[in-house]
Amino acid sequence: MPSIPVGPMGFEKRIHTRFDKAFIVVIGSELYGDSIAVGRNISGGGLLVEMSYAPPLGTVVTVHFQYARSEDVTDEIVARAEVKHHHYLNFNGAHGTDDQASTRAIGMRFIEFLDPGERVESDRIQ
Repeated sequence: MPSIPVGPMGFEKRIHTRFDKAFIVVIGSELYGDSIAVGRNISGGGLLVEMSYAPPLGTVVTVHFQYARSEDVTDEIVARAEVKHHHYLNFNGAHGTDDQASTRAIGMRFIEFLDPGERVESDRIQ
């Protein structure tokens, strides 16, 4: 039986490989509108998003990933995701300064992927 990698806090629970890459996403919510955010630490199961507000735990949002295929063609991937975790990060400023900074991040679990033009029926919105 293969062993499960152990991290500093105990057993590793992640089943998907994570990619720590920063990219811009648009988070859409029926209640809170659209917000531009920074997506990080993405996997097949979800992602971490830095954003200016934290939707309540359990909120289902749409995550819009856009990328330019060419100068005049932009493709989009749209996923529905549930807010599973809130993270508040405190850190020191860049280049050895003593400035304190903070941000908030939201851990999201993917529920489904949609066609970019697909509308979400009201009975699928939580």
